[in-house]
Amino acid sequence: MTNTDFTTTFMVSKKPAEVFNAINNPRAWWSEEILGSTDKVNDIFDYHFEDIHACKLKVLDLVPGKKVVWHILENDFNFTKDKTEWVDTQVVFDINLEGEKTRVTFTHIGLQAHYECYDACYQGWTHYIQNSLKKYITTGEGQPNMTGSPQTETEKRLSGN
Repeated sequence: MTNTDFTTTFMVSKKPAEVFNAINNPRAWWSEEILGSTDKVNDIFDYHFEDIHACKLKVLDLVPGKKVVWHILENDFNFTKDKTEWVDTQVVFDINLEGEKTRVTFTHIGLQAHYECYDACYQGWTHYIQNSLKKYITTGEGQPNMTGSPQTETEKRLSGN
C-alpha cells in the first residue's frame, strides 16, 4: 500500500534540541492566534485563521530533540463540505541528526490527496513547514499568519485579500 499522507522534509544546520524547541513554539512559525500551551504532553491548544480554519489539537508525544506529535481533536474549514477532514489525524515532526545537520520530517498522517481541503492544506503546510518553520529555526524569525495577514495564496483568496 502506498503512503499518501502529506510529508515534507528539510535540513538545517542547527542542533536537534534547537529544532525541537522551535517546533514547540508554533506561534512563531504557524499562527500568532494559537491559544493554549503547546509544550507539554496532553496540552490542548486551539488554532484558527480568521473564519476560514479552526482546529483543536492535543500534544500526544514530546521526545526532546527527536519527535513532536499533535492529534487533531476538532476541525472546521469554511471552504469544504466535510468540515471534519482533519479530525483524528496526527501531525508528526521527526527530528534526526545526520552528520552536522538536522533533518526535520513533517508528516500529517491522515491528510489524504482525495480530501477536498488537500490543495489548500498542501499549499499551507508547504509554506508553514518549508518556509516559515525552516526560517524560524535558522534565523529566529518565522512567517506565521496573523489576523489580516494571510501568508499563502489560498489564505489570500479565501480571506478576500
